[in-house]
Amino acid sequence: MPAVGGFLWLVGFWLVGETVVTLTGLPVSAGVVGMLLLSATLMVRGGVPESLAAAAQPLIALLAMLIMPGVVGVFFILDEMAGYWTAILSALILGTLLSVATTLWLMQHLMQGYHAPD
Repeated sequence: MPAVGGFLWLVGFWLVGETVVTLTGLPVSAGVVGMLLLSATLMVRGGVPESLAAAAQPLIALLAMLIMPGVVGVFFILDEMAGYWTAILSALILGTLLSVATTLWLMQHLMQGYHAPD
């Protein structure tokens, strides 16, 4: 049952993100806004509640399946993207490199002073 409480956390922050996007007209996904707010909340709290971890773990295992509809949808608009391959490839390569660099920097920053147990 702890996963139900965690799932309510996720749905609640998604709904808050939906509200923020609707009220402000931000051109950002409600899920992104909700996850940013959830991340800020967890940073202020100083950790992840057990119920939230129990709800998130199965979703992480299904992440590829959750992304799949968007990836498949690209194949239906290939004709519209015909003239933009240089921009698309540049964005993919640059985005991947920036993502890896940011992740490495963040890991180094957050793991300073951390010593793994023997």
